[in-house]
Amino acid sequence: MLIGAHVSTAGGLAKAWERGRELGCDAIQVFNQSPRQWRPTAWKEDDIARFRELVAEGPVRATVIHAVYLLNCAAADRELWRKSVDSLIHSLRMGDQIDAVGVVLHPGSARGEPRPEALRRVGEAIRAALAESERCPLLLEDTAGAGDTIGRDFDELARLLELGGGDGRLGVCLDSCHLLASGSDIRDSERLARVVDEFDRTVGLDRLRCLHVNDSREPLGSNRDRHAPLGQGELGSEGCAAFLSEPRFDGLPAIFEGPGVDGKAPVARDVALMRELREKGLAARGSAS
Repeated sequence: MLIGAHVSTAGGLAKAWERGRELGCDAIQVFNQSPRQWRPTAWKEDDIARFRELVAEGPVRATVIHAVYLLNCAAADRELWRKSVDSLIHSLRMGDQIDAVGVVLHPGSARGEPRPEALRRVGEAIRAALAESERCPLLLEDTAGAGDTIGRDFDELARLLELGGGDGRLGVCLDSCHLLASGSDIRDSERLARVVDEFDRTVGLDRLRCLHVNDSREPLGSNRDRHAPLGQGELGSEGCAAFLSEPRFDGLPAIFEGPGVDGKAPVARDVALMRELREKGLAARGSAS
């Protein structure tokens, strides 16, 4: 498992890599532009080249891009839908340039529109964005299920993959907080295993490319996306340890988004805690067997 965290790109991509190294990361997640603005960032070629050199050297070996929060690929408003697709294309092209593991996307919200039509618009957006980029994977993130958000269960994720055209570049990012909030009980290794079995049957483990490791302030089935510091929420230490040590997640980038132990962005102690929880989970699995 590639343990990592979300880091800022302030000062450039090379600086983001340095922040990841200082935190003790194997992998990092970044925004390719301001997460709350439509205007794309024009990254400098020398910064991109230096970033690729640093990733080749390690220890930060994998990068995930998170698409901006403004996107709504399910929007019935055609102008908003077009802006969402254009922003997603920019993210994927950036992923092409830096050899990112993938671009993580919140599929969007139906906003009161008929759900089947909203799903079809997301599928159309996916196909349009992949057609305008070369190789970077697009990873659909499961959602906590608030309001009319799309991607709240495995059946819906599977439908989006189908509507997206079945491209091999299309995958999934599972968020532990979102899973719990949407009603999947993953608070220990046995219950998590059953949820992963269901994911495999419905979506397919070959589609799983990335993890978001977040604890939840809100209880099981709350449909509320509220993160807590690792081990201090409803998942607790046992649930976080189980998620980090699930054997079918081996090899994947596992990104902690925060808040960290100090209530703000992730710090080195948070990444160290992820490793401690993983070892705790592995030890528990070993003793159980």
